[in-house]
Formats: sequence, C-alpha cells, structure tokens
Amino acid sequence: MKSMQLLAIKGAGAGAGVNRPALSRAIARRFGGLMQPLVGAVALILVWWLAAAADLVSDKLLPGPWATFGSLWDSTVSGAMLKDAAATLKLTISACAIAAILGIPIGIMLGSSERLYRSVEFVIDFFRSTPATAMFPLFLLIFGIDDSSKISVAAFAAWLVLVFNVAYGVINSHRTRILAAKVMGASRWRIFRDVMFFESLTQTFVGLRMAVSIGLVVIIVAEMFIGSIDGMGHRIIDAQQVYDLEDMYASILVTGVIGYGLNLCFLGLERWLVHWAGR
Repeated sequence: MKSMQLLAIKGAGAGAGVNRPALSRAIARRFGGLMQPLVGAVALILVWWLAAAADLVSDKLLPGPWATFGSLWDSTVSGAMLKDAAATLKLTISACAIAAILGIPIGIMLGSSERLYRSVEFVIDFFRSTPATAMFPLFLLIFGIDDSSKISVAAFAAWLVLVFNVAYGVINSHRTRILAAKVMGASRWRIFRDVMFFESLTQTFVGLRMAVSIGLVVIIVAEMFIGSIDGMGHRIIDAQQVYDLEDMYASILVTGVIGYGLNLCFLGLERWLVHWAGR
C-alpha cells in the first residue's frame, strides 16, 4: 500500500515537472502577445528621441518626446486636455451614431435588391469620392456654425462609407441561407431581419471602423476651421498659431489615441457579437 502511494506521489511529481515548462512557455507566449503591440510604439519614440537628440530636425520644428510628454502630463492634470478630448469624442460618437442608425438599414435595403443598388450606385460613389471637407460651406449654410454643422458633415461622410460596406456585405452574403429561408416560407421582412441583417454584420463592422475614422478626421478638421471654443482640432490649431509645439504634438498624440481606442472598441464589439463569423 505504501509503495503504491509512493509511486502515485512520484508520478504526480513527474507530471508536475512535465507540465511546468509547458506552463512557462504558455505564460511567455501570453506575455509576448500582450507586449508585442508596444514594440512599434517604443520604436517610434526611440527614433523620435534620436532625431531630437542628434539635432537631425530643429527643436523649433520637432521638440523632444520628453518635453512633449511633459506638456501632455501638465495639460491632462489641469483638465484642459481631457475637456477638449471629451468634446471631440462626443461629436464623433454622435456623428457615427447618426450614420449607423440611418446607414445600416439603408445599406441592407440597397444590398437586398441589386437593381435598386445599381440605380443609386453612381450617386453613392460620387459623394463618397468627394472630400467631405469640400461640403463644409453647404452644411454651414444649412446648419450654421454651431456643433450641429460639424456633426452633420461628419455623419454624412461616415454614412456614405457605411452604406457602401453594408450593401456590399448583403450582396455577397450566403445565398443558400436566403434560399433556405424562402423555401421554409419566411416573409421578406423575416428574411431581411433574421438572415440579411446577420449576414451583413461582418462587413458592417468593417464599415463602422472606417466610418468612425473618417468621422473623427472630419470632426477634427471642422473644429479647426469652423467656429469652435473647444475640441482637439481647435486645440491643435491654437497651439500651432501661438507656436506651442509641445502642446501641439501632445494634442496630435491624444487625437491618435482617441482614434485607436475607438477602433479597438469596435473590434472588441465585433468579436463579441459576430463570434460566429466564417462558420
């Protein structure tokens, strides 16, 4: 009996010894996967620091990273940077929400009828190819110089991209599932709601990520040139005009963080909602 217990203990110890390296490798892979996205950021900061330290670029044009991060810290602690970032984020989310509410159903409807899509394809592609900034005067005349004009022009630009992507997703959906629903006697509304909508979700999220990027760009440019008292675009152009380069570069970095964060949010939402994609 004792010998059997000793054998069991030795076997458990041997098993633990075998599993320990595998566990270490798994932890190392996990840690490496978490740290890998930081490699590019660290490399960029290193190149930035070397360029500033070696005077490859005049400090009157490119301040060093530590001075920029110091300005970023001061403006964040004071709350000024957070206020402007919140204002830009609010306008961007509002514009993208309007684009999604109007764009997703219209995109599904256009994609469900190839004849209808072909009839408006030129108009969609024409305005999608037209720079949104060229539409500023028109939206200023219609909505004035307050935030509604910024939101509307950004929503229009995001809406065009979203409609195109959603319609493309529906057009290229699995026809067998639609045919199966028709064979089982599903109504057009039921097919639209339960088949086409879910079939287009993968391409819809591609459109949403593109739409939020375009929406953010349009909002930033609108804040620069349309009467604004806050926002990241207003902050960047003000810093440039008074030659506060540390604050200008810090504001640009924060703008990039906002765009990257929004993209990550949509990626996470896609993985959660469209976990069945490709099956």
